[in-house]
Amino acid sequence: MTLKRKHLAAFAAAALAAGTAQAQISGNTVKIGVLSDMSSLYADIGGPGSVAAARLAVEDYLKSSKSQLKVEIVSADHQNKPDTGSSIARQWYDVEKVDAIFDVPTSSVALAVNEVTREKKKAFIISGAASSDLTGKACSPNSVHWTYDTWMLANGTGSAIVKTGGDSWFFITADYAFGQALERDTTAAVEKAGGKVLGSVKVPINNQDFSSFLLQAQASKAKVIGLANAGGDTTNSIKQAAEFGIVKGGQSLAGLLVFITDVHSLGLPTAQGLTFTETFYWDANDQTRAFSKRFAPQDKGIHPTMVHAGVYASLLHYFKAVEALKSDADGVKIVDKMKSMPTDDPLFGKGSIRVDGRTLHPAYLVEVKKPSESKGPWDYYKTLATIPADEAFRPLKDGGCSLVK
Repeated sequence: MTLKRKHLAAFAAAALAAGTAQAQISGNTVKIGVLSDMSSLYADIGGPGSVAAARLAVEDYLKSSKSQLKVEIVSADHQNKPDTGSSIARQWYDVEKVDAIFDVPTSSVALAVNEVTREKKKAFIISGAASSDLTGKACSPNSVHWTYDTWMLANGTGSAIVKTGGDSWFFITADYAFGQALERDTTAAVEKAGGKVLGSVKVPINNQDFSSFLLQAQASKAKVIGLANAGGDTTNSIKQAAEFGIVKGGQSLAGLLVFITDVHSLGLPTAQGLTFTETFYWDANDQTRAFSKRFAPQDKGIHPTMVHAGVYASLLHYFKAVEALKSDADGVKIVDKMKSMPTDDPLFGKGSIRVDGRTLHPAYLVEVKKPSESKGPWDYYKTLATIPADEAFRPLKDGGCSLVK
């Protein structure tokens, strides 16, 4: 198997402090692996942009902290395959001495990497994967789930739509761990809010033709067609739904995981009115705008998704933990230190990390603007509601995580 790999390095002027503190940093270098989809349907969500975000985090951390930490970044394409992802993780940990892996969109890959990380006693900081099982039945003392999850998406978007009258649902679901978790969590949220689910259909990942699945959803007569998919699968299903006249026929589409890159791909005339849940928007405040202005030129002009923001923010917090411990050797100790310190960064603001690894910060229910409301490129969202951190994510006691006493 040939793995296409880019090696990127960011170095401070000198090694960390001196003596024993320096000796505790393995190889005198903190080595970070960014594992993502570099070439397929999630490449714009994470991909090269996640590497760019990691580079900015290194640059900003070294500058703001005046640290002399030495950092190296490596990256690889997991090709949305769990066996490929776990093989890369083992190679990185065993041979290349990577200390921590970041990003990893595609929940099935993240779940596989999660197990390898636990076995190898390293650290895994997840930004791209969504499955709430990562802080539930598959929780690990070696991992932090930073950006979002399927419970947040389900309860932010699903509950809001039921409250506005969308009380009957049919799901078009990506047929792997992420889609299954998103359908499960949204079904629970819809039923809790008083709605009902009429059926669902499972669709292979990276599918190009949604016609038969959309016809099944149309025939169900459900008021809402829930799209439990992401990236190219989401944009393809929305475009083809427009061709079938599904929305004009009275049914509505619920994009359960939509990124700003999806809206950009669809265009405002097609995406206008879509309502969904996010944890980051590039145009939220001066700090997010400043980050995005630096980020976009490094990723083909793409404005950062919440996944990119999560890589940046989580890496800043990871570095704080490494320097506090003066060591990068033990993944559990690093994750424990990350949990013990409040989170505070320019993109997500103040927050915390629970014992199950769930990072808590606000989420936002947003609606895509009409073309007439947009003031320029990438000006796509208006915020309908802010969901406080203590409401945005699943209650700790409900997750089934073995770390919760």
